[in-house]
Amino acid sequence: MALILCLETATTNCSVALSQDGAIVALKEDKSNNYSHAEKLHVFIDEILKENNLSVADLNAIAVSKGPGSYTGLRIGVSTAKGLCFSLDIPLISIATLASLAAQIKLEKGFVIPMLDARRMEVYSAVFDKGLNEIRETKAEVLDKNSFAEFLEKDRTAFLGNGVEKFEAIFAHPNAEFITDKLPSAREMCSLAEAKYKISDTEDVAYFEPYYLKDFIAG
Repeated sequence: MALILCLETATTNCSVALSQDGAIVALKEDKSNNYSHAEKLHVFIDEILKENNLSVADLNAIAVSKGPGSYTGLRIGVSTAKGLCFSLDIPLISIATLASLAAQIKLEKGFVIPMLDARRMEVYSAVFDKGLNEIRETKAEVLDKNSFAEFLEKDRTAFLGNGVEKFEAIFAHPNAEFITDKLPSAREMCSLAEAKYKISDTEDVAYFEPYYLKDFIAG
């Protein structure tokens, strides 16, 4: 039975989940507007293990949200995951942040477009079909009134994530559904991590880096 610790730190949501055979066992999150990863990530890990009468030695793998997202948040999550994997000699699994965000909603038809805020009118986005298969790769793109027209003209399209509000402010379409109250969570990472674990789709702990998508620019 695979026991996997899942870490999500790509946005302001500091999220830790424990999964067993792909089913969520426990979840701890801080969805405040401030980044609390440096203060709470290790605390959440310790608490979630103790509350389930487990230790890090019981873990079979660590899964981490690989990005895109907050540069600092991703660095904290990935460095924590790599440190645990190295010390425990267990596999590291990376999960695309936008894929786990897309998994928060279920559609009978149409498209899912997870959208994370980048800067100004820019977002990180990808496009998934109703079965959550990625049909357009992750991009950093500047939003305008023609964005995603090819999908909206075909079918219902659900947009979700913390980049949605800026798009909703400039765009309207009868096929568009805007869901603004969603952030990536370790909850949805559980089944995705289990699927990768079963086929040994893991990362090189020594060389793995977050998927920043864009170069860091100091503010």
